[in-house]
Amino acid sequence: MQFVRTNIPDVIIIEPTVHGDHRGYFVETFRADKLEEFLGFKLNFGQDNESKSSKGVLRGLHYQLPPHAQTKLVRVIQGKVLDVAVDIRRNSATFGQYVAVELSADNKKQMLVPRGFAHGFVVLEDDTIFAYKVDNYYSPQCDRGIAFDDPALNIDWILKTEELKLSAKDTTQTKLNEAKDLFEFGVDYYA
Repeated sequence: MQFVRTNIPDVIIIEPTVHGDHRGYFVETFRADKLEEFLGFKLNFGQDNESKSSKGVLRGLHYQLPPHAQTKLVRVIQGKVLDVAVDIRRNSATFGQYVAVELSADNKKQMLVPRGFAHGFVVLEDDTIFAYKVDNYYSPQCDRGIAFDDPALNIDWILKTEELKLSAKDTTQTKLNEAKDLFEFGVDYYA
């Protein structure tokens, strides 16, 4: 299992080792001890989530505020997505910047999205199954979002706007510069 820091160092790509032969493959998708050794602190994942979506579904950009802020460890079991994490920590050197990575059943990559980041993904293949662990329970009162099409973020979602399928909630999210409920850089949201 290899851990790779991205251009925003708090966002980590995890590349598991795949052991394959004529029968198929075996892969460790999660090792708490190795992740904790790499990060230097302990994460307590307490909930697993899964969604199935058709091509063009865009979910995001979502986040939860403290005390229910979440770290997410995301991966694709079947199909392919473009996964995006946006830094929403005011005063961060990378505020408003994002990491985008293709996650697929074939490449088996995962992305660790820490607290202080908005997260979203667009589905690039029909019948895609997306799975993720979170280290805090969902709270509707703490649920927030940023507009996926905020021009200041300039995210290339790969698909044309007319191909996207969005929830009503995701068509009305606020732009980053208008968001009141964000995170502050330098605050320990894990304490």
